[in-house]
Amino acid sequence: MTEGAVAGQADALDIGRIMEMIPHRYPMLLIDRVVDIVSSETAVGIKNVTINEPQFQGHFPQRAIMPGVLIVEAMAQTAAVLVVWSMGAEAEGKLVYFMSIDDCRFRRPVVPGDIMRVHVAKERNRGNVWRFQGKVYVDDQLCAEARFAAMLVEE
Repeated sequence: MTEGAVAGQADALDIGRIMEMIPHRYPMLLIDRVVDIVSSETAVGIKNVTINEPQFQGHFPQRAIMPGVLIVEAMAQTAAVLVVWSMGAEAEGKLVYFMSIDDCRFRRPVVPGDIMRVHVAKERNRGNVWRFQGKVYVDDQLCAEARFAAMLVEE
């Protein structure tokens, strides 16, 4: 961890650290790295979109396009890492469930070869419920945006 991580900020979290923090695994782990994370505030997830991912066999074989629901899931996973980072080690590996998705818009297709930059910002939280705004960019072009709420589940 970087020195900033001790103060609640990190330059980057690699895939190994992400897998310690959230329970998602292939083929549903949709972020490769988290950069610019600021505890209880913001995070940016990175997703390298490649043609060998299973969704491209059927969506759509003649013109591969990243499914919108998976783009939103990448937002949620980036937010889940932010929640766990903010709450500390006791939250690692716990599930974060979607509660709502609002104002979701898709602006530009995401295709193999693209690098998604998944920006999430906390709007508010009360207890184990968090509300976020998410935006996904490729090459500084807005591809998707949504507001969503999630809950950390105690099991």
